Amino acid sequence: RHEWRHFASDWIRKRAHVAIANAALRRAAGAAVRGMSAAAEGASSALSHGYQYDLVVVGGGSGGLACSKKAAQLGAKVACLDYVTPTPQGTRWGLGGTCVNVGCIPKKLMHQAGIVGEIFSDAREFGWKLPQDVQLEWEQMVGGIQDYIGSLNWGYRVALRDNKVDYINAFGKFMDAHTIECTKKNGSKVTITADKFVVAVGGRPRYPDLEGARELCITSDDVFSLPSPPGKTLCVGASYISLETAGFLTALKCDVTVMVRSILLRGFDQEIAEQIGGYMERHGTRFIHETIPTKFEKVADKIMVHWKNLKTGIEGQEEFDTVLLALGRDAITKDLGLESAGVEFDRSTGKIPATNEQTNVSNIFAIGDVLESRQELTPVAIKAGELLSARLFGGATKHMDYNQVPTTVFTPLEYGCVGLSEEEAIAKYGEENLEVYISYYKPLEWCTNHEEHNGIQVREDSACYAKLITYLPDNERVIGLHVLGPNAGEVTQGFAVAIKCGATKEDFDTTVGIHPTTAEEFTTLKVTKRSGVDARKKGC
Repeated sequence: RHEWRHFASDWIRKRAHVAIANAALRRAAGAAVRGMSAAAEGASSALSHGYQYDLVVVGGGSGGLACSKKAAQLGAKVACLDYVTPTPQGTRWGLGGTCVNVGCIPKKLMHQAGIVGEIFSDAREFGWKLPQDVQLEWEQMVGGIQDYIGSLNWGYRVALRDNKVDYINAFGKFMDAHTIECTKKNGSKVTITADKFVVAVGGRPRYPDLEGARELCITSDDVFSLPSPPGKTLCVGASYISLETAGFLTALKCDVTVMVRSILLRGFDQEIAEQIGGYMERHGTRFIHETIPTKFEKVADKIMVHWKNLKTGIEGQEEFDTVLLALGRDAITKDLGLESAGVEFDRSTGKIPATNEQTNVSNIFAIGDVLESRQELTPVAIKAGELLSARLFGGATKHMDYNQVPTTVFTPLEYGCVGLSEEEAIAKYGEENLEVYISYYKPLEWCTNHEEHNGIQVREDSACYAKLITYLPDNERVIGLHVLGPNAGEVTQGFAVAIKCGATKEDFDTTVGIHPTTAEEFTTLKVTKRSGVDARKKGC
């Protein structure tokens, strides 16, 4: 308790300037909402359709903000609604959505914090005199990350204001296809109308229907603002969120277990997924396979997790300090009143089917994680939102291309990919029509480190992996690129442009690599899977 009081006091001092600035914006936003009806009446005469706004965007995440600003820049009168319902543990956050507040940004920063800790081993081998047991100040790490997020929240609100977008911090619920009711935190309500709407509310973590799940467990919505280290932690699920969290918590010296029902990283290349799991297990993360939780119970200051092994039927229990649920996400559309607007959506997942972001209702659109069968990625939502606004208000015709979208999983060994997984390529084209080039490698930066932990090399010889999948009948066009290793996201982003342009294996072969880099692996790939030749590197 004393530590928490000290942390809270320090937190208040550090963020005083942000709080003052945010208070000013809240007063301005409140005034905007209170005066909205009058202001809208004055503006409506200038809008030929007779509604108060040309566009109302429901959701202030990355996609919603991009869509709002682009529409306003093209001359539309725009309002953006955003409201964060607190988690069962009471966590809430500011404008910007999942990515900024409880997703990509804090995840990458904690991942980096873990990488820095691991680099101490390299530093000692390079001659730096460092103690073996370097300690992490958890409160300082979290404080710095949250301060940075606060600055982003402020920046987004300023950007909306500068682009003349009306920001409404309220929960929106459709009354009909052109009317939405906005409910503020204090319960006050205002109704606004618009010619067009964009639903961009994103998703939230899914809770299982198990005793104690909501009351005792946390999710990725909570982990990045914990005031103290989570201690012995169970990550339930095998999604990228679960593995990323388990990875950085292990690197931050927490005792971490991952409970897996079936396979790791469903939807990703399974050869790579298995390599990620193996690496994590060798480097300190414990895995419990083919097992599910059945109940969560409070025992003193611990959480007793009751579990069942699906293969053997054996049941058991184990105590943890923290349980993080990472069992997928659902679109938060069920309370939006979509039925009143006539919008069709999947009631089990909240997802909205749409063609070119247009729902079954002609004036209502959807972008981002709420879309059915689309990637749940921040850059996808941003690009789709900007293109949509350009079509609606700028006369553009270009649509979002959801194919060959690159992404990276920030596990301890990062995994970057673009195009098809090997499983998808085989299913689509047939194994006989593919050539798969592979290489194991060790980054040069690791080569002087011979330290071991529990009999395992800190920097293993063949832990990193490159895979290129080509389609033989089309001049060996590259249809899938996968890389497992440091800075995989940076490597993948560059090659994604080439693959988007239809690059072939010959294009990769005739490109001169930059030496010594890990990315140059893709310019020197010779070994194919079908050859059976050992793909491990023998030198630099």
